[in-house]
Amino acid sequence: MIGTWQLVRLALRRDRVLLPVWVLFLVGVTYSTTTALEELYGSQESRALLGLTANANSAFLAMLGPLHDWSSLGGLVVWRWGVFSGLFIAVMAMLVVTRHTRAEEEAGRTELISATVVGRHAPLAAAVVVAGGTSLLIGLLQALALIGADLAPAGAFAFGLSTASVGLVFTGVSAFTAQLSENSRVSNAVAGGFLGVTYLLRAAGDAAGESGPRWLTWFSPIGWTEQVRSFGDDRFWVLLIPLVAFAGLVGVSAYVVTRRDVGLGLFAARPGPARGSIGSPSGLAWRLQKGSLIGWSTALFGVGVIYGSVAQAVGQMVRDNPALGQVVQRIGGADAMVDAFFATVTQLLGLISSIYLVQALLRLRSEETSFRAEPVLATPVSRWGWVASHAVFALVGGAVVLASAGLGLGLVHGLQIDDLGAVLPRMLGAALVQLPAAWVLAGVALLLFGVFPRLTGVSWAVVSVSLVLTLLGPTLGLDQWVLDVSPFTHVPKYPDITFGPLAWLTAVAVLLLVAGFAGFRRRDLTT
Repeated sequence: MIGTWQLVRLALRRDRVLLPVWVLFLVGVTYSTTTALEELYGSQESRALLGLTANANSAFLAMLGPLHDWSSLGGLVVWRWGVFSGLFIAVMAMLVVTRHTRAEEEAGRTELISATVVGRHAPLAAAVVVAGGTSLLIGLLQALALIGADLAPAGAFAFGLSTASVGLVFTGVSAFTAQLSENSRVSNAVAGGFLGVTYLLRAAGDAAGESGPRWLTWFSPIGWTEQVRSFGDDRFWVLLIPLVAFAGLVGVSAYVVTRRDVGLGLFAARPGPARGSIGSPSGLAWRLQKGSLIGWSTALFGVGVIYGSVAQAVGQMVRDNPALGQVVQRIGGADAMVDAFFATVTQLLGLISSIYLVQALLRLRSEETSFRAEPVLATPVSRWGWVASHAVFALVGGAVVLASAGLGLGLVHGLQIDDLGAVLPRMLGAALVQLPAAWVLAGVALLLFGVFPRLTGVSWAVVSVSLVLTLLGPTLGLDQWVLDVSPFTHVPKYPDITFGPLAWLTAVAVLLLVAGFAGFRRRDLTT
C-alpha cells in the first residue's frame, strides 16, 4: 500500500475541478428540490392527493419508486430525487475509479509509477479512497442541506447515507470491472450495463405494486436506498448491505490485481486477424464503435419496453380514481394523461441518447491522446475524413438508438391496446423528434474537440446541465430563460409535433459541427 497517499493527492489534483462540480451539483439539486417541493405541496391536502396518485400509478412507481411518507416534506424529497441522486452518484463513482485505474494503465502511466516506490495495491486503493470519499462527502453535505431546510436530522442522515451507499457500491463495481479488460471503455461499459440492470430491476419491482415481485428491488443497489425509507422508518440497518457489497467487491478487486500483469486484464484481449481488412476511416470507426452502438440500442430498447408496459396503467389510474379523474378531465381526460406520460418518457430517452452521442464523438479525443490518430493521419486519410467518419457514425447512431427506444415503447404499448399499426409509427416519431436536440449537444462536444481540445470534458458538464434543467427545472421553479438553455426545452411535446423548432435545432447543430470541423483542421494534434 506504500505510496497510496501520494496517489490520492495526485488524483485530487487532477480532478480539482471535476469533483467539486459533482459535489455542488448533487448537493445543490437536493436543497433546491426541497425548497421547490415545499412551495408546490405546502398543504396536507395536496400531499395526500400526490401520495394517492403516485402509489396508484405504475408509471410513477417505475420512474421514481413508491412514496412511503407523503405527509412529510422529507418523504416527498426522497421520492422525487432519491432514484436520480443514486443514479448520478453511481455515474460519478464509475468515471472516477476507471479514470484513475484502467485508463491510467491503458495510457502506460501506471507502469511508470509502478517503477518507483509504489505498492502493488496503491493505484487501486487511491482510486477507491477518492471515489468512496467523495461519495461520503456528498452524502454528508446532502444531510446537512436537508437539516438546514428544517427537516428531521435522522431522516436527513438516512437519505444522505443511502445516496453515499450507492456511490460506494459502484466504486466497488468499477474497481472490479477495471480488472477485467485492457480497455477503459469496456470497463465503463460493463459497469454502466450493471447500473442499467439494477435500475431496471428496481423499476420492475416497484412498478408491479404491492401484489407484484417487490423482492426484485432487494437485488438493486438503488432499490436498497428505497428500503432505507428515509423520513419514514429510517431503517439504517439496510445500509449494512451496500457496505458488505462494497467491501466484497474491493476485496476481490485487490486480489485480482495481484493475479495479473500491469496493463493487462483478467481476460486476455483477442488477437486481431493475421491480415488487416479495414481500408477506410469509416470502416475503422465502425470497428471501434459498433459494440457501443449495439449495447446502447439494446439497453434503450429494454427501457422502452419497460415504460411501454406501464403506459396503460396511467389511463387506468384515472379511471379508478374519481377524484383524480375530475382533475385530469380538465386537461383532456385519460388520453391526455397518457400523452403527457409519453411526452415525458420520450424526452428522458432523448436525454439518455445524448450521452451516447457525446461518448461516441469523444472517441476522437481518446484516439488522439492515445497517439493512434497520428498514424492514421500519416496515410492519405484527410483530417476531414477522419473526423467525419466518427461524427457521421455518432449522428446516425443516435438515430438508431432513439429508434430502438421508440420501437420498444410502441411495440409493447401497441400490443397492449391492440392497435400496433397506429401506435408503433407514433412512438417512433415521438422518439426521433428528440434527435435534433441531442445533435446540438453532440455539436458542442465536437466544437470543444476541434477548438478547445483540453476542455472536451466540459461536454459532460453540458449534458449534466441539460439533464437537470429538463428533468428538474420546472420543479425547481427556474425562470424560463434558464430552462431555455437546454436544447430539449425547445423540442415540441408529443403529440403536438411542429417542425419549426426542430429545423432551428438542426441548424444550430450543423453550425456547431462545422465549427468543430474547421477548428480541428487548424490546430496541432495532442494539444
